[in-house]
Amino acid sequence: MAGYDYDLFVIGGGSGGVRAARVAAALGKRVGIAEEYRYGGTCVIRGCVPKKLYVYASQFPEHFADAAGYGWTVPEASFDWQTLVANKDREISRLEAIYKRNVEGAGGEAFHSRAMIVDPHVVHLLSEDRTVTSDQILIATGGRPAAHPALPGHEHCIFSNEAFDLKELPKAIMIEGGGYIAVEFANIFHGLGVDTTLVYRGKEILSRFDMDLRRMLHETMEKKGIKILCHSVSEWVRKRPDGRLDALVSGGKVLTVDQVMLAIGRIPNTENMGLEGIGLEMTKTGAIAVDEYSRTNVDNIWAIGDVTNRVQLTPVAIHEAMCFIETAFKGNPTAPDHETIATAVFSQPEIGTVGLSEDDAVKRFPDIEIYRATFRPMRHTLSGRDEKMLMKLVVDGASKKVLGAHILGPDAGEMAQLLAIPLKAGLTKDDFDRTMAVHPTAAEELVTMYKPTYRVKDGERVG
Repeated sequence: MAGYDYDLFVIGGGSGGVRAARVAAALGKRVGIAEEYRYGGTCVIRGCVPKKLYVYASQFPEHFADAAGYGWTVPEASFDWQTLVANKDREISRLEAIYKRNVEGAGGEAFHSRAMIVDPHVVHLLSEDRTVTSDQILIATGGRPAAHPALPGHEHCIFSNEAFDLKELPKAIMIEGGGYIAVEFANIFHGLGVDTTLVYRGKEILSRFDMDLRRMLHETMEKKGIKILCHSVSEWVRKRPDGRLDALVSGGKVLTVDQVMLAIGRIPNTENMGLEGIGLEMTKTGAIAVDEYSRTNVDNIWAIGDVTNRVQLTPVAIHEAMCFIETAFKGNPTAPDHETIATAVFSQPEIGTVGLSEDDAVKRFPDIEIYRATFRPMRHTLSGRDEKMLMKLVVDGASKKVLGAHILGPDAGEMAQLLAIPLKAGLTKDDFDRTMAVHPTAAEELVTMYKPTYRVKDGERVG
């Protein structure tokens, strides 16, 4: 390794790449990392962090309305979009500096440059027009919103990246897509007072989530005033003389809006990096193919995070980074564990989920018990808000192992994180039943549902 400039060179300064660079440098390895845009990657700069800040901003109108039931008189509120954007920018700049500082503080060298691999051990830094050599190379370049070049007028549309920094808040927006990004932004814009329409080609929003969550969230969003058009796609987008947009959707309906946002998936960032030239194997989706240890078909080159298109979540990229360190530098081959991953959708109300959905469990197990409860959260009793909460446990009828836990309601994401621990540990419904409740809380419902709501045996619902 002494013959190389670095022991490890990381391409991509997002959550996974920075974690790998920082930890490797802390081990005493000679580490370089290159990021062409901003350190922090999608999550910090144009994803999870600014999105959650915008979610918080969009919740205040409901908080103001609910306060009356608790005796508060709240003056008429006003909202300033530019203030939110400016404060968001300040926060992500602070986080960006921390990410870069953490690498350098551990002894790594950080570059602001696009990087190309010109040889299995050689990286070209374009902004500096020079090459460096490294024993090991880690690709962690993430992904980006999928474009829609087949859509006439696609050049008039925005993506999630642009949605955070619009010059002004639109009066009306159409969002195409039904995944968590589309759903979250639909709730954000609606909460900020924007007339919002969600257009999705599928039969129900949030595919791969439990169907009870999907249906109940759909109903709640529509009650709030968000228009949802399923089994629909946009056919063209045209700019009007007044600067607004007309969008034709399935069935001949034309929507006139200020912005059309496309949230139809994400694709890996693998273009123009020299990967083909070194014979790196790719998948059909353009992702980098890796083995169970995140190693590519080129022995000294590895890849983690969204660029591999395994599980597109920030904590997964960080976990993969730590497994890479164990494998590459500690002599402890460790495969990332992609089973039973908790996740949240920061809709309003939000979703928290971990483990198998009912539909997936039924396909794998002959006898399934479903424990299900819907109720009004205590916080809504005095406010009068007509919004229900859903708690659901999916249990193997034979072993009583809890296979899935699904929540729709306030703080669902926080609960899902804690539920991930007992589900990861393989605990049973008996373990849940033996656990004392914390009262009064919404979460106590998870340990007080003693009798199955119904069972599914060999694919047939019973009870």
